[in-house]
Amino acid sequence: MVDQEFTGRIALVTGGSRGIGRACVEMLAQHGASVAVNYRADIDAARDAVRAVTTAGQRAIAVQADVADEHQVQAMIETVEREFGAVDLLVNNAGVFHFLDHEATDLEIWNQTMACNLTGVFNVTWAVKQKMIERRFGRIVNMSSISALRARANAIAYATSKAGLTGFTKSVAEALAGNNIRVNAIAPGLIDTDILNGVKQSQLDSLVAATPLGRIGTPEDVADLARFLLSDESRFITGQTLVVSGGRVMLP
Repeated sequence: MVDQEFTGRIALVTGGSRGIGRACVEMLAQHGASVAVNYRADIDAARDAVRAVTTAGQRAIAVQADVADEHQVQAMIETVEREFGAVDLLVNNAGVFHFLDHEATDLEIWNQTMACNLTGVFNVTWAVKQKMIERRFGRIVNMSSISALRARANAIAYATSKAGLTGFTKSVAEALAGNNIRVNAIAPGLIDTDILNGVKQSQLDSLVAATPLGRIGTPEDVADLARFLLSDESRFITGQTLVVSGGRVMLP
């Protein structure tokens, strides 16, 4: 069932072909938006996400780009604007994760992680913000992680990139607030996505036991919060990082 909340709005979801990104794509379409589904390499998954949207009666396109590459991002935005119009709603979801101890974390891993998780968010945000400023409307949600909020000895590059994303979110929110552009972040905890592939069941059981609500989160749990932050229901909220972790991380 489609409501009218985002009707007439153009949305872009980076890393939108699977997991949390895919859930955000479907959520936006369910609420009336036209959706551009960004992917880096898996065209089949992106096309499947597009089919799910078009079957539901909404407009969608797949747009390829490595968000770490400024030129690819610019070409992607030009395609979205040509097909649909300027981006109103942006979900910066694309990211990479390496579970490695400090001895295995080398400069190549560090640079790759920062390029995608932090510079990639900068590239896409900067590619859309000027037209948001001109139209005096924009809603941006950055996908962070609870790793930004606590020590991660086996994911140093990832945790650092997500902590940087928290700072980016706050600073850009303040810079753009006068143009009716709101920027917020979501910090998911343990979510049932591909990132769990290969994780031992004993480790999962331990993480669930440490979660007060007693379960692994779903991509839809995150997408529902993204909908709130993109909607007028959150009209007085900007520069915030909201945690979706079942209580495993609780902020003051």
